[in-house]
Amino acid sequence: MQRPLSHSSFLKFYLLLGLALCIVLLIALGGRSIIEQVRREDHREQLAALPMSLMTRQLADAAENEREWLINHFAERLGMHLTLRRISEVKLGYFAAKRIERGSVLVAEEPWRLRQRLPDSQWLLEATLPVWSERQWQGSIVLLGEWLATLPSEEREASLAALRSGSWPLLLLTTLPDNLTNQQQGQLALGNVLTLLTSEKLAISLLYQVPNEEAWIMAGPVAHGDRLPMNLQLPLLIGGMVVLCLIIYLIMRRIETRMARLELAATRIASGRLETRVKVESDDFLGRLGMAFNGMASQVQTLLRGQQEMIRAVSHELRTPVARIRFAVQMVEDMTDQPAIRRQLQGIDADIAELDELVDEILTYARLGGETVNGAELEMALVDCRAMAERVIDTLAPLHKELTLSLAEGPEIELLAEPRYLQRALQNLVGNACRYGKKHITIRLWSEDHLVRIDVEDDGPGIPFEARVDIFKPFTRLDDSRARSLGGYGLGLSIVQKIMAGHGGSVTVDASPTLGGARFTLLIPRREPLA
Repeated sequence: MQRPLSHSSFLKFYLLLGLALCIVLLIALGGRSIIEQVRREDHREQLAALPMSLMTRQLADAAENEREWLINHFAERLGMHLTLRRISEVKLGYFAAKRIERGSVLVAEEPWRLRQRLPDSQWLLEATLPVWSERQWQGSIVLLGEWLATLPSEEREASLAALRSGSWPLLLLTTLPDNLTNQQQGQLALGNVLTLLTSEKLAISLLYQVPNEEAWIMAGPVAHGDRLPMNLQLPLLIGGMVVLCLIIYLIMRRIETRMARLELAATRIASGRLETRVKVESDDFLGRLGMAFNGMASQVQTLLRGQQEMIRAVSHELRTPVARIRFAVQMVEDMTDQPAIRRQLQGIDADIAELDELVDEILTYARLGGETVNGAELEMALVDCRAMAERVIDTLAPLHKELTLSLAEGPEIELLAEPRYLQRALQNLVGNACRYGKKHITIRLWSEDHLVRIDVEDDGPGIPFEARVDIFKPFTRLDDSRARSLGGYGLGLSIVQKIMAGHGGSVTVDASPTLGGARFTLLIPRREPLA
């Protein structure tokens, strides 16, 4: 049956992912817009770096009575309105003031306003112009040529290198380029600025002859700044990826959290806590899965409860006819003296005792197999483990006089546990060892930081490796040496496993390293006594 799309977890996931992509796209567009603005401002600053650096350099080197003439001369050449002001008189923000201190050019657009501090001075040169045009290009290179003409030839290279040229790569030539036409050479001789265009992206270069010198200044090719620099592209790309990854992580984290709840609930039910349910938060796919999971758990709980109630009822009902049969057998035994009949009656009485023991085992298993397997209903008390082991030996030793039952030397151990059930578990293991042991049965106690370990070893035939898991299943008995003829109903080890689960521990089996037979191990975690 098809579900409405509005109830689909995958549709919601894709919608959230699409929304995340849209958010990242908007962030990327906004970030690119900001970076483009920064790039344009940087391009304008690089463009104005050469003329502003040239003017502030000359003004700083000139006497104060010469500065006014220089300012007027610069203004005429560059088509700018120039003003020399003290820095203290200009209102600058924190970052603008820091840039002025470093000698950078501050550029504002519409109209253009350029600001730069004179080197080692408290004066600020401010230039304003409507728009950057060819006049500023050519005027800058003319001013540079005039300035170089005033310098000794041996200082010109160092003076050029000291200027902040920005996007104007400067080169001092002693010969003209070979690709100039006669007309272009004539323009240079007349003192004009020659504009050269290269075929690749129409890059502009300016060529100007130093007045009255056999030397030429080439500026360019001037960078256009039409590409987003890599140092700006990488942060934009990395930032977008980080935001996208974070959003996807948050989406997947929510789905993973809900799946983890299902996993935890399944684990708790597998450990016997059938009352566990999953919190259903929505009606999407995961919500429907949670509801189906809860329904399954309820059904399993109901079936198991009914099964256990039936086992208890049948076991209790069996006790009444068994008791009547035993009473009748005893009456018949009292009424006859014939040896043959008495032997038959004794056999019947033994079978009745065995049936009674089986009923008791079934009741114990049913009681331990309920929903309290986690130990919630166990009444814990401090148990002296050595005293408990000695009681088990005193109980079983008279029944197996051909065997030697011993408790190995070890420390005194106290453990918080349910005394009756823990002794029943140990007694089941020792009784099982007595059935298959040949001469010796040994109990060993071990005290560790977080648990108590109890080993029961025998010198019998041992348990095959492939059967060590199956023996803990109800009504499971091994063939050959551990056959039905030796007694047991296949419930003893299952009861031990249930008791250990009730204590939060476990039972394992392997080969005995000392006696050569089987070694069953109880692992019981230590618990803090209740205050």
